[in-house]
Amino acid sequence: MKNQTVIVLDSGCQYNQTIARKIRDLRIYSEILPYSTPLEKIKELSPVAIILMGGTEKQSPMIDRQLFNLNIPILGIGYGARLIANLSGTAFSNEFVNQKIIFKDNPLFKGVDNTTLKISDCIKTLPQGFEVLANTESCSIAAFRSLEKRIYGTLFDIKSMPQGSLILRNFLYDIAGAKGSWSVKSFVQNMTQSLKAKIGDKRALCAFSGGVDSAVAATLVHNAVGDRLTCILVDHGLMRKDECEQIMKVFKDGLGMNLIKVDASDRFLQRLKGVKDPEQKRKIIGEEFIRVFEEEAKKLGKIDYLVQGTIYPDIVESGFGEASLVKSHHNVGGLPNVIDFEEIIEPLKDLFKDEVRKVGFELGLDESIVMRQPFPGPGLGIRIIGEITKEKLDILREADFIMREEIKLSSLDKEIWQYFAVLTDLRSVGVKKDKRTYDYTLGLRAVTSSDAMTADFARIPYEVLERISNRIVNEVKGINRIVYDITSKPPSTIEWE
Repeated sequence: MKNQTVIVLDSGCQYNQTIARKIRDLRIYSEILPYSTPLEKIKELSPVAIILMGGTEKQSPMIDRQLFNLNIPILGIGYGARLIANLSGTAFSNEFVNQKIIFKDNPLFKGVDNTTLKISDCIKTLPQGFEVLANTESCSIAAFRSLEKRIYGTLFDIKSMPQGSLILRNFLYDIAGAKGSWSVKSFVQNMTQSLKAKIGDKRALCAFSGGVDSAVAATLVHNAVGDRLTCILVDHGLMRKDECEQIMKVFKDGLGMNLIKVDASDRFLQRLKGVKDPEQKRKIIGEEFIRVFEEEAKKLGKIDYLVQGTIYPDIVESGFGEASLVKSHHNVGGLPNVIDFEEIIEPLKDLFKDEVRKVGFELGLDESIVMRQPFPGPGLGIRIIGEITKEKLDILREADFIMREEIKLSSLDKEIWQYFAVLTDLRSVGVKKDKRTYDYTLGLRAVTSSDAMTADFARIPYEVLERISNRIVNEVKGINRIVYDITSKPPSTIEWE
């Protein structure tokens, strides 16, 4: 059965995935599209509802006015509501103050308590055919609707409200008539059928890193086509300590997966020699991945498809619609223009990270695989600031191993979403065994998150940080200073590069 779809039209604001994620929590499939999406494409998707959001003072995109004539329920949030008012010919003023919002009795705010929120704009007059749904002391129109056109707008940001999910539920279920058919189980069933139909009696090659994304993607495809899938683990020399050996033991020996290991470490290091720019690193690693797979595919005979564990945040962060590029993920923006495969298959490209984990459990994968700490495809290549060398890789591998070991020994490994070390390009003066040193500064990074869209730095106890620091500076040659990253996402990203 085809899932109902809610389209989130967005200009690329920094929280552009939050509403889409909340909609899926309500068991309704959501898809983010830019404001520039042609009206015909929106009509083809037959959405059960449309959400308008995003936009800033410097970035104020417009939409096709005919969108309001499709008889599809529309909810404008923040800039989306302002856009509705603007296209309807009304005026508004800036407020930017916290005010108590008073909700009138209506289906959108059913069960929602009056609350204090920031109102960034205030509509002065209602568009013709609209009525007021909420107001504040100084703003007579904080939310509105048109019953005839099925259009709703809130000038306050419901995604940060304690009862924001209730407002979404009211709109999607009570107003738009959504059924709530989206689930992990239905995704697995539909995707398995889709993969069987697409691949048929052809063969596929999976880019396998051992991380949860590639493991779940490989398992999905394997369940669909069996031995027609071959998985290849490329040792690019940028893996963590003993990682390749552990991956082969778990997946090849333990799960019986058709997994081949290819040692291409010298090849990658040669390509990365002298490269300092992080975007260039990602693109080089992405292209070299593809070239290695192409070569291995030729050895195996005719391979028609390349399978990748790309997930939704990878695509969004690599540049989406009017959104600015955050960073090119090696499996999205890092891909070369020409590849020697019929098609790239990305079965997880519409899923958020926590949804991927749920799919893994649905497929019967062990918790040690499904809950494995995220590790980027470019590996340690983007955890070394500046040029990558074998010496730096060896230093970072040892330091990173110590940090991960101490986190686990402190029973913090299940509380922290991701934790790792970063070797900076900064050297500083130190003293070791009564002698002057001039060695690298190492950054420690640990964050808490639920889906990688936003993240907060982990409050690791000082005594744990102290043990990590003491061990690294005493056991790892080349490091004499440790710093801890206490920034959240945004404004930073989880990885440093």
